[in-house]
Amino acid sequence: MVGPELIAVLVFIITYALIIDERIHRAVVAMVGASVVVLLHIVPWEMIPEYIDLGTIFLLIGMMIIVNTARGSGLFEYIAIKTAKLARGSPMRVLLLFSLVTGLTSAFLDNVTTVLLITPMLLYVASVMKVNPIPFLIAEIFASNIGGAATLIGDPPNIMIGSAAGLTFNEFIVNMAPMMTVNLVVVLGMLALIYRKELHVSPDEREGIERTFADLKEREAIRDWPLFKKSVIVIALVIGMFFTHDLLGLEPALVALIGASILLFWSRQAPEEIFEKIEWPALFFFGGLFVVVGALVETGVIASVAEFVVANVHSEGEAILIIAWFAAFASAIVDNIPLTATLIPLIQGMSGSMDVYPLWWALSLGACLGGNGTVIGASANVVVLGIAARNGFTISFVEFLKIGMLVLLVTVAIGTGFLWMMYVVL
Repeated sequence: MVGPELIAVLVFIITYALIIDERIHRAVVAMVGASVVVLLHIVPWEMIPEYIDLGTIFLLIGMMIIVNTARGSGLFEYIAIKTAKLARGSPMRVLLLFSLVTGLTSAFLDNVTTVLLITPMLLYVASVMKVNPIPFLIAEIFASNIGGAATLIGDPPNIMIGSAAGLTFNEFIVNMAPMMTVNLVVVLGMLALIYRKELHVSPDEREGIERTFADLKEREAIRDWPLFKKSVIVIALVIGMFFTHDLLGLEPALVALIGASILLFWSRQAPEEIFEKIEWPALFFFGGLFVVVGALVETGVIASVAEFVVANVHSEGEAILIIAWFAAFASAIVDNIPLTATLIPLIQGMSGSMDVYPLWWALSLGACLGGNGTVIGASANVVVLGIAARNGFTISFVEFLKIGMLVLLVTVAIGTGFLWMMYVVL
């Protein structure tokens, strides 16, 4: 007779394989996997609330409502046009400025939402400048993944890690933001060297581009001034509450829901329209995946793996390097969300024999930055390249891999250096 441990492992492997295959929507795959382990009583019905991380789910829902409500005001188009004007006709300056805006925005909004808003504007700016948009788009991808890694709310793996480990917004700022700031500066320097010839224009061409952008009126991009002002106020309030949520005694998910409630009430937007735009498939994917991984916890599989790792890892420094680099290379191949969901209980299982606090930052580092390695490594990559393809610009797997793997190696090396200094040397 097949034991529950083997069934849990088989369901996990098959679910993972189908997610990678992508012929069936990943949300459907996760829901079917969850249904199987519950139907076979591997995960008891009453234990489902224990494994579904509602902190992650509600934080995502709250931020999705805020972004979808604010989008109707023209706020994000305003920011894009304002940024293009600051470039003063220089394609290289456009690449650098839009990358900084993307990185900063991705730190406080979901990075997929950020690239959905910025990619069309980058394509428009490139068409006005009459330059190849590919360097802009590749820089945007790297900036979104690096910026998203800097905060608790910037990337789904961080949301999951923060909720599971009870980490605060400010702890992410202290531990992740400095290394991501350095990483963004280094990567932009690398891209400036790589694309310096492609983005070079003559002084006359630069003057012409600058005159064209001068004719754009960023204020005309604002479709609803009252909603614009309300959105700015609420987003600023939510960011401020994220910084102080531990002092206020509020969970990050509650902060996001409070902000969403205020903006919906104040803006008088039809909730039906806003709720329809929530990424429900992503939320059901999270929920199903939590239950599938919960089956590995329930049957003791995760605990056994943790015991094996602990027996073969002799220091926290070794554990930091193993988790960061394993997560990075694995995230370049598979989606970082199921990978993070799998490694979270593994790290929790190691807490009996070592201080796992540094390991949460190693997981965040690897899971978020590993996505830069390949075109399928992160959701933001897939979204940007999909929009580019619909507009006639194709980036091949190999073309992206050449730069992406270099960025992965450099950024993860810088990050592990930071963690080693913070938690091993000092």
